[in-house]
Amino acid sequence: MQYLLGVDFGGGASKATLIDTNGTFIASNTVEYPTSYPKQGYAEQDPMEWYNAIKKNIAALLSKSNISAADIIALCLDAATHTAVLMDNDFQVLRPAIYWTDSRSIRESEILRSKYGDLVLSKTLHQADTIWTLPQLMWVKENEPQIWEKTSKIMFAKDYVRYLFTGDYCTDCIEAQGSMMFDYNTMLWSRELCDIVGFDTAKLPELVKPADIVGSITKTASEDTGLSQNTKVICGTTDTALEVFAAGAVRKGQMTVKLATAGRICVITDRAYPNQHLINYSHVVDGLWYPGTATKSCAASYRWYRDTFGGDYKDLDDAAAKIPPGSEGVIFHPYLNGELTPYADPKLCASFTGVRSGHTKAHFNRAVLEGVAYSLLDCMNALEDIGIPHNEEAVIIGGGSKSPLWRQIVSDALNISLQQVQFSDSSYGAALLAGVAMGVFDGYEEAVEKSNKVISITNPIAENTKIYGESFEIYKAVHDALVPIYARAKI
Repeated sequence: MQYLLGVDFGGGASKATLIDTNGTFIASNTVEYPTSYPKQGYAEQDPMEWYNAIKKNIAALLSKSNISAADIIALCLDAATHTAVLMDNDFQVLRPAIYWTDSRSIRESEILRSKYGDLVLSKTLHQADTIWTLPQLMWVKENEPQIWEKTSKIMFAKDYVRYLFTGDYCTDCIEAQGSMMFDYNTMLWSRELCDIVGFDTAKLPELVKPADIVGSITKTASEDTGLSQNTKVICGTTDTALEVFAAGAVRKGQMTVKLATAGRICVITDRAYPNQHLINYSHVVDGLWYPGTATKSCAASYRWYRDTFGGDYKDLDDAAAKIPPGSEGVIFHPYLNGELTPYADPKLCASFTGVRSGHTKAHFNRAVLEGVAYSLLDCMNALEDIGIPHNEEAVIIGGGSKSPLWRQIVSDALNISLQQVQFSDSSYGAALLAGVAMGVFDGYEEAVEKSNKVISITNPIAENTKIYGESFEIYKAVHDALVPIYARAKI
């Protein structure tokens, strides 16, 4: 038997998944790593933490599965987009990677909108915001000129790790779309956009397709990880693209709801939908797109809550399940790093409101889950306003989808049925993509049809939907009241 290995680098951890060439799940492993917050509004990661995590993941998978590394025929990586690694001419990392949740580039984003707004929108289909790479690079150029002067190479998270395995210098077009330096019209790096920050397009990575084979394991990487030098390495792509693929959303009209570091609602379409409330990315399937809305801190909110106030997820869920829908008036706004849809406002802050002396920690537990669901309802309403045609049900994906309670809350708040598939994380999608690249599967549809199954369906409870509809009106009113206060805040 031969095997396929997919590895994801998320907001706080790397997950690796091993499948065989029939698409059968063999084993998985997760290794956490830190995000540092050196100043208010900053979020950074050390790129070597990613490499250390993948080494541990591979060692754990080989131990769990008891297979020979020589039987792993392909490796494919993915990660959250926008996260740039700045390197000198010798490929040495110059500074920690600015993570996409970082909001330090507010001023640069405002400059891009006011001075280059039409150019940026026409080339990238988006308006500038702190999540994109271009304003982050503008910040580095202005505030760390000594770093910028040395910057000769720019990679993205999964591409940097892959470089350590193969020595290649390339990226895929979907990843490039997240940089705000890529022209959607030509599907090439944009000289006009790169000129804004003064970076030569010739220094950017070569553009390839997600399923392209870009190299094999080097001797050094083989010694570090135990993988065979005969193992092929696939370019890979962004985490959401591979989650959407893994979930089986490969046809027009299908919809996914994502509960991960960020929350997303995506619809599969045959074209982009340029709109200030949407993020438009190409699908791994040629000719398809997955435009979507986004809430910035989804599972990141629950993780922050867990790490700050203590407990583990199961205990938090168990306590929250004993609290009635609506959390008896406690409302949480998940704006830990500002918000995307429908506000595009990096100055928004998280909050608990409606708190009284009778409320317990369990009320706060549930309020966090419900607050994210309200933010997703904002996202759903934006999709409805734009009028993108979609199915009446969705596949729920991301780490948060493992929680039955959270699935029910989201189903109730959105008033839609949610299908849970056996595997929907991006590392599984990366393994499937490796199979497509190696010819193991006859295309993307066969890959998902052969390997994944629906394991549960969560239907909305009408009574709960009514309660959440009423609470959502308060949620919106609190947001509106706090906007002018946060606009004055310094972050």
